[in-house]
Amino acid sequence: MSADVPRHDASHRGAPPHPDEVRRLQALCSLGILDMPPSERFDRLTRLAARLFQVPISLVSLVEADRQWFKSSVGVAATETPREQSFCAHAILDDGVTVVPDATQDSRFRDNPLVTGEPEIRFYAGCPIRSVDGLPLGTLCIVDSRPRDFDPDDVRALRDLGEIVEQEIRTLSLSTIDELTGLTNRRGLEAIALHVLGFCARIGLPATLMLFDLDGFKAVNDRQGHAAGDRVLQGFAHALMSTFRDCDVVARLGGDEFCVLLSGASEAEVMPRLSDLEGHVARCVGPQNIGFSVGVHPCEAVGDVDLASLLHEADKKMYAHKASNRAVAL
Repeated sequence: MSADVPRHDASHRGAPPHPDEVRRLQALCSLGILDMPPSERFDRLTRLAARLFQVPISLVSLVEADRQWFKSSVGVAATETPREQSFCAHAILDDGVTVVPDATQDSRFRDNPLVTGEPEIRFYAGCPIRSVDGLPLGTLCIVDSRPRDFDPDDVRALRDLGEIVEQEIRTLSLSTIDELTGLTNRRGLEAIALHVLGFCARIGLPATLMLFDLDGFKAVNDRQGHAAGDRVLQGFAHALMSTFRDCDVVARLGGDEFCVLLSGASEAEVMPRLSDLEGHVARCVGPQNIGFSVGVHPCEAVGDVDLASLLHEADKKMYAHKASNRAVAL
């Protein structure tokens, strides 16, 4: 059975957002795999699930803000469906495997366009796929056009396959996380920024990029060694996380250079947070003589997103601030 996406049915209401939706979407975007070409590492698992459970449809589905996108699929021609129609948007709200024996008898789904029209879903089972932080990104799910039972052995088998998919995704996520600090790295920032800045542009929200460089870090490395330097970097990372909101993107770009991307916040609104950051640095970094220079650059919510240009502008402002810090020290 192969299906296209039916027209959206405004009478059908989808699942509510996840309780930690902002962080969940950040974790998903940071993977950098959305809208990427098919991958054999996932395709072999959806093929295996379809064969094992003898179903016509098997998917690795990632649930975004307004759609579910299929990283891998068997038996479906479409690459995505609206989130309002997504069974998986319900499945990510549960800790265990979600099983729908007959969608026509389930109040959540009986009016769903995917049930009333093609592909006429009757049976669904979905196992949540989680990030390294335990946030549900989507599911490994199987679908049939006829009602069916799903016994405990079936649930365990689907969970086992889901754990393999999860491990594959976690392997990908390690390439977007800075190992020392646990922050997003440059690659992860590039993936998230495209979505954050694009979203701000669409709805007219301000966004601000802040680029940080540590003052006095080289002296710590030179005098006390790299282990002490690593503790400073970890402390500064913690200070940034303590200062900014959960929805702000905090990244380590490399060395002692850090970045924060804030959505829904103008340059004037973020400047007072720098004094808060100074206090957090004093507590988190400890007795080291460490300060920071910062470049604050407003992101114009127009046109195509060019993160490299935004970082370049913030970098110029950061070095101007560093030069003024040196002048005051002299």
